[in-house]
Amino acid sequence: MRVDGATVGLKDERDEPGWEVDPDDDWGVAVVATVGRQLKLRREAAGMRAAEFGAAVGYGEDLVYKIEGGKRIPRPEYLDKADEVLRAGGLLSAMKEDVKRVRYPKKVRDLAKLEAQAVEIGVYACHSISGLLQTSEHARTLIEAAQPPYSQDEVERMVAARMARRSVYERDPAPALSFVLEVAPLRRPLGGTMVWRQQLERLLEVGRMRNVTLQVMPTHCEVHSGLDGKIELLKFADGTAVGRSDGAFNGRPVSDLRQLRILELRYGTIRAQALPPRESLAFIEQLLGET
Repeated sequence: MRVDGATVGLKDERDEPGWEVDPDDDWGVAVVATVGRQLKLRREAAGMRAAEFGAAVGYGEDLVYKIEGGKRIPRPEYLDKADEVLRAGGLLSAMKEDVKRVRYPKKVRDLAKLEAQAVEIGVYACHSISGLLQTSEHARTLIEAAQPPYSQDEVERMVAARMARRSVYERDPAPALSFVLEVAPLRRPLGGTMVWRQQLERLLEVGRMRNVTLQVMPTHCEVHSGLDGKIELLKFADGTAVGRSDGAFNGRPVSDLRQLRILELRYGTIRAQALPPRESLAFIEQLLGET
């Protein structure tokens, strides 16, 4: 709709940060270009101009052209509305699954794929709270603190990607998850008091799940096996595993049995040195009470 020569009520790029296509993600670029081409062919076959179609789906003409040109990732609701307006019989809505796979950066997609297949996940995090445990506002504060700073589009995309990984908690059967966190990140009020409180509440919520073991490494433990940095271990139903540690094997993911045994030994030692789960949750409750 236009009022005094200006478009009113139609979404533009400022309304949808974080939906740019990653030019370095070849597969993602190809998928989004294919979806955009199909949208354009359907629109033209229906005899609708871009501005007319945009008004019907609630998007500005420029954004319609960018989606059709493979420059922007269409939101799921955009595809649903386009399917309805163009009477595609569900064919455009069905593309949501393809688009969903390329919504997030390739590195995050690869990690999320492994997490979705793992039957056991173990994480030791020392400098920050594990991404699988973060609230959206906590994650946003961390990402926005990076130097050089990310663009707002990149921030929103990375936050959304991190939150999407939380689907691991919804799996059935549920994987066994264990986390060991250092005290310092738990005490750091990132984002202010309310964001900090919400993060502590989220830790308590996850820590009480039956398939989750959450432990805190006390500061009075002078030396332990995780001082070199983060450790991640993922085990799969076929008996294989993947691990990574900041302080081992140049930080690369490893699947060699000998290297995995080293990471498992370090992680097992860390868990033994940390507070038991019940005491860990009590400690987090105490921190929450102090905020």
